[in-house]
Parts: sequence; C-alpha cells; structure tokens
Amino acid sequence: MHELSIALSIIDIASEESRDRADAHVIAVHLKIGRMSGVVIEALLSAFEIAREETLLANAKLKIDDVPVKVRCPKCECDQLADSIQCLCCSVCGTLSPEMTQGCELDVVAIELETSKLIQ
Repeated sequence: MHELSIALSIIDIASEESRDRADAHVIAVHLKIGRMSGVVIEALLSAFEIAREETLLANAKLKIDDVPVKVRCPKCECDQLADSIQCLCCSVCGTLSPEMTQGCELDVVAIELETSKLIQ
C-alpha cells in the first residue's frame, strides 16, 4: 500500500512547515489528487489517520480535492473533461485524445496553521 508512504511524506512536509513557523499547530493539510494519480483516496485517508498518531499532526485533518481527468481534444482544440478514466475521449464530441492535461496531480496545495502565541 503506497498510500502509507504518501501519508508519511505529507506528515513530513507539514511538520517541517510547522517547525519553520515556530511550531505552529497544524489544523489541516489540503491536497489535490487526480483520478489518474494511482492514489486510492479512502486508503490514503485511513493511512493518514494511523500515521499521524503521536506526531505534530495528531489532530490535523486531510482535505482532498478530487481532480477529474481532462484531455486536450484534437477536434475541439481545447481542454475537455474525459468521458471516463477508462476512455480518454472528449466529453463534448467523443474524439479519442492522446493528451491528458489534468488528472495526474498529487500535490500538497496548502497547510492550515495556527500559532499559539498571542499578538500584543
């Protein structure tokens, strides 16, 4: 299950950011995960729950934006949603496309932090 190694990497990234910000409390980590990334979102959520125990992210949430697959349609000459991940065809005209433009992402896009220091 490679989702556990992904969860551990997310924890490392967020922990480093927390330390760089005077040990700010990590509230949430926001991800974009494409449907063609090979990541099973439910497995990642489960792995994150286990891996975050006894870390700086023990109470942090994982917020995931599920990114649909888009293809560059050679007939429409623009990016269109794919019919499905099994058939990379333009959802408008049905033309098969050899070029995916979206859907392979696996990105940490934001980390919500909260500092415990009061500003005077």
